[in-house]
Amino acid sequence: MKIIRLAQTLLRNNSWFVGAFQAVMIFVSLILAWFLTFNFTLPARRTLLAGAAVLVVLRMIAIARFGLLHGWWRYTGLTDAVDVARCVFSGSVLFYLVIRYAIRMPFPRQIFVLEPLLTAGMLIGVRILSRVLAESVRQDLTASKKVLLIGAGAGAQTVVREIGRPGSEYALLGYVDDDRSKVGLKIEELPVLGTVDQLPQLVSTYPVDEVLIAVPSASSKQMQRFVEVCKQASVRFRTVPALRDVIAQKVSISDFRDVDVDDLLGRDPVAIDLRSVQSAIYARSVMVTGAAGSIGSELCRQILEHHPRSLLCVDQSETGMFFLDRQLSQHVRGSNLKCHVADVGDRKRMESIFQADKPDIIFHAAAYKHVPLMEENIAAAVKNNIFALMNLLEMASEQGCYGFVLVSSDKAVNPSNVMGATKRIGELIIAHRPTNGMRCLSVRFGNVLGSSGSVIPVLRQQLRNNQPLTVTHPEIKRFFMTIREAVSLVLQASVIGEKGETLVLDMGQPMLVLDLVRTLIKLSGKSEPEVAIHFTGLRQGEKLVEELFYRDENIEDTLFPKIKRVRGPRRDWEPLLKELEELEAALFLYGPDILRAKLKEILPEYSYLADNDAKRNVEGDSWATAVRHSVA
Repeated sequence: MKIIRLAQTLLRNNSWFVGAFQAVMIFVSLILAWFLTFNFTLPARRTLLAGAAVLVVLRMIAIARFGLLHGWWRYTGLTDAVDVARCVFSGSVLFYLVIRYAIRMPFPRQIFVLEPLLTAGMLIGVRILSRVLAESVRQDLTASKKVLLIGAGAGAQTVVREIGRPGSEYALLGYVDDDRSKVGLKIEELPVLGTVDQLPQLVSTYPVDEVLIAVPSASSKQMQRFVEVCKQASVRFRTVPALRDVIAQKVSISDFRDVDVDDLLGRDPVAIDLRSVQSAIYARSVMVTGAAGSIGSELCRQILEHHPRSLLCVDQSETGMFFLDRQLSQHVRGSNLKCHVADVGDRKRMESIFQADKPDIIFHAAAYKHVPLMEENIAAAVKNNIFALMNLLEMASEQGCYGFVLVSSDKAVNPSNVMGATKRIGELIIAHRPTNGMRCLSVRFGNVLGSSGSVIPVLRQQLRNNQPLTVTHPEIKRFFMTIREAVSLVLQASVIGEKGETLVLDMGQPMLVLDLVRTLIKLSGKSEPEVAIHFTGLRQGEKLVEELFYRDENIEDTLFPKIKRVRGPRRDWEPLLKELEELEAALFLYGPDILRAKLKEILPEYSYLADNDAKRNVEGDSWATAVRHSVA
């Protein structure tokens, strides 16, 4: 075993050793050909040695020309055999011409036939032997996890080759595949043992430690079925990364991971036009606010893939920016990365950043978003989500920015909470505020799976701590999407959207949160009877079902089927601006009820619970009159 590994190391890392080894095989082939030609004798030895010197030099030139000096022989395949054959043929033709017409050396004709056959056989044979030995080392079933692969297609074959690398912890037993015609076949020397539905029987028959789902292009419905079958078989299962991530070289296909809720959304992810996004971002200065958050950090990662001139990351979280800077620094690739610890509501600080870095495009993801918390901190939500946005828009317009993209939320539709109301007002500001040619857009989407503070991380933490899972209501539904999808939509919107528009992802039907909880329990390896589910009741500001569109909005298709364009009724900017000035004047002078009343005045569609609506309406009217007087 040690000798085999030493030989593999020499072959991999020393091209001189590989070249010398092949030169020896060429010389030995010539000697054998000479033996066979002269009945196992060695006459005319001077001619033999002189011809051997010429042959070895010419063949080594051909070997180098055809790229055969590498020592990765354990991956030998048909293409290597073809390359060896072409190399030997071209070297033989050259050798014949040199011996016959350049040197005019008397050389037996049989040698020109026998030697190439022996040389090709040796060069190919030693490569095959190297692969066989490597496979025998790899297939040490006593020291590895014994696994079955779901899928016997191209993705699975790539997985098999990756697992074949030294140090792999897996020993493959075979495949299962839905294509019955493959059952009984051998692919990459491994048998297709049965169909996916037969997995429970196969697990009971073979010593299977784990199942690897090797279908990187599997749809959500297929993945749900694979998970269900694995659960029936009572076997641990994992999956390869999504095909798009493998192609983008974000992860190696050997990085198996647990099946996640993202895989089971029941909806294919939105595709984006990478070329158009690239042309919009390439060599430009791009600012991302809220850069340390879930959406903001993914925006930064994807923007860097399109090589901006500079990426300006802005967030008030010092710790979040520290880790973001460390992560992004590994993927800069020529872009100028700057991480600014700053509050977007701090006008002087933001002005200094604008003046120093002069951004061309701004992606505004900074916002207070937690619904129950913002119900208790209304002034903070209004200041951050509305007036920080207005300040940024003013500075961007003054600096001559090319584009401004606001990250909005489905909670902005018929809002029942302060967070949603502030987001809706943000959409109205984007749609109606005059700009100096700057293209301003809003992007509206639903809940993001896995974002900080969202339902999935909370439920996972409860599962890890063996706590009951808390759900507000058995009938509560939400639209869900992955972080990558959300950011892809934002980037695509920055290209296809027009001034003042709101773009919305067609997210299909809302998903019952209780179903998501049950799926999460299933993926954790537990059963529903083992995990308690407590219904806590709707919190202040929450709705049973969110919406993506207003009834009076016109919904139009775009070039991308999953992305819709919405246009609502027009509003005059001056009256809206006056109402916003009144709201700002009252931010820290009056209580939360008065602020809610003013939000209601700006947004008639905003609804909230009130103990005494009549009383609050009277207070709101008197307060509004006072504020209008002070603003005037």
